[in-house]
Amino acid sequence: MKKIRLDKFLSDLGFGSRKEVKKLIKQKRVQVNDRTVNNPSFTIDIQKDSVYLDGELLQYNEHHYYMFNKPSGYITAKEDKTHPVVMEFFEDNPFYRKLFPVGRLDIDTEGLLLITDDGQLSHRIAHPKWEVEKEYYAVVKGDISSEKLDRYEKEGIKFKNFTTKPFKIKVLSSSPEKSEILITVKEGKHHIVKKIMEKIGYPVLYLKRIRIGNLKLDESLEPGEYRELTEEELKNLKKLVNL
Repeated sequence: MKKIRLDKFLSDLGFGSRKEVKKLIKQKRVQVNDRTVNNPSFTIDIQKDSVYLDGELLQYNEHHYYMFNKPSGYITAKEDKTHPVVMEFFEDNPFYRKLFPVGRLDIDTEGLLLITDDGQLSHRIAHPKWEVEKEYYAVVKGDISSEKLDRYEKEGIKFKNFTTKPFKIKVLSSSPEKSEILITVKEGKHHIVKKIMEKIGYPVLYLKRIRIGNLKLDESLEPGEYRELTEEELKNLKKLVNL
């Protein structure tokens, strides 16, 4: 059972700031169950009470979750003094002020980015403890073969200050000039995929994230487009990190 103030309920749904939604309530446009309520501090039970605005039933969501197909050329941040940022694509979203990107993708990396206002889910997806897989499609320089990768996939790679967790690489195609691969890592260190491939001798030419845990990028989303997660996608993602 969760009880919250009526003004918070409306604000969380994106109908404006606390000050703005108080005006809606004072204008007697809000009903709780079968009565009109004009007191912003009125407390409702979100599991039992039905709330209407101008006769329309409202469905409460405490948090919001979006799948975003990040284009190249954007910084994964809310703001930046030098470069355009991914959150520019959400400026017209009613929950824009609360939303933030989960983890990061480099400015020239494309693909799946989770945008939310759920700090707990964000923390668990990013935390090394949960070892949430991130899968990327990459084009790398040079002719790569699966046989060369076995020991790296079992042991990881040692760098000066850290050793990566074991990772997986699947070769999709190869030629003397370049190869196409899928690489799956379990950590979110800065430039981790580029560092791995550079270390083993195949610099990254193009990189796109296609999966976070069990959440796959919707191929119908063009770069710069986003959509809400489905109930099933959100349920599976939360289950992955024990939420």
